[in-house]
Amino acid sequence: MRRPVRIAVTGAAGSISHSLLFKIATGEMVGHDQPVILQLVEMPEAMEPLRGIAMELEDCAFPLLHSISLHDNIEEGVVGAHYVMLIGAKPRGPGMERSELLTANAPIFAKQGKAINEHANRDVKVLVVGNPANTNALIASRNAPDLSPAQFTALTRLDHNRTRGILANRTGANPKAIRQVIVWGNHSSTQFPDLRHATIYGEPAFRQIDQKWYREQFIEKIQKRGSAIIDARGHSSAASAAQAIINHMYDWINGTPENDWVSMGIVSDGSYGIEKGIFYSFPVRCDYGRYQIVQGLEISEFAQQKMTETEQELIDEMRTVGDLLPAETEESHRNLSVCLRSGITLYDDGISLPKQYLQTDRVR
Repeated sequence: MRRPVRIAVTGAAGSISHSLLFKIATGEMVGHDQPVILQLVEMPEAMEPLRGIAMELEDCAFPLLHSISLHDNIEEGVVGAHYVMLIGAKPRGPGMERSELLTANAPIFAKQGKAINEHANRDVKVLVVGNPANTNALIASRNAPDLSPAQFTALTRLDHNRTRGILANRTGANPKAIRQVIVWGNHSSTQFPDLRHATIYGEPAFRQIDQKWYREQFIEKIQKRGSAIIDARGHSSAASAAQAIINHMYDWINGTPENDWVSMGIVSDGSYGIEKGIFYSFPVRCDYGRYQIVQGLEISEFAQQKMTETEQELIDEMRTVGDLLPAETEESHRNLSVCLRSGITLYDDGISLPKQYLQTDRVR
């Protein structure tokens, strides 16, 4: 049996985690031959409900679940972690503006970034789920000076999955037949679900849908899907968010399907003219445990306008939390390039690899 990997989850007693943890324990996230150690983190007042979830996990007798540890502080919870999911965050209350939510959660993610920097495994992969996810990911990564910005990501896979699912329902296609959809930008109501490059059963999606429906209904439906679910059931997305986390991490670890890509919130390297250093959702391909932005896609004037709108929101959010972004990590976030190919691999962040490249020879 392989050595177990350590997976830390914050907000572990919450509704998302209650769906997520059982999926992880069955091997859906890392692989069906990989044992896992769960390091579950919660607020002190939520430790008893967390203990109940740990009992349920134990009662399932999962063969891959090596052990479980419970923690009421982030520093202990991320010790030696190979994967960290930052789910816990203050929820948005009635009448609360997005900027207020950002201000309330920003110090939490600054603290978590520092803890990960000091205690997690050096090759840790971090996924930020707690909203506003993109800017919280920026805060966490900027407070982890000894790690590469490429080790932090924000969850926009839920929006990507929604785009495929709703399009499948509209066209009658199976979701697995829908490829190359894109969600650009922020995990917010400004995000842009882009179908220009999408295919359904190998044929362009734009030929199979009404353009008026796409522009006037579909885009807004994706942007406001989270609010619609809250209105319908009184709670935010939980099971679908958990599934998106599993999909995001599995593809990041094991690679994306051939002839397809996925949407991930990552540090912008300036691709498609997007401001460097912000966490922006791009189409990416994953391999070797890394991701790379898909390049050379044609961007229409309509798409460019939508992409710029969501970019501006992220720039404004970054300015709002500027006092929590250490100046010494700005350069590493503005100069980052990752290549999936063997040979010369650019990784120009000045942290993870010496000089500016790694020479990889497959055969010596």
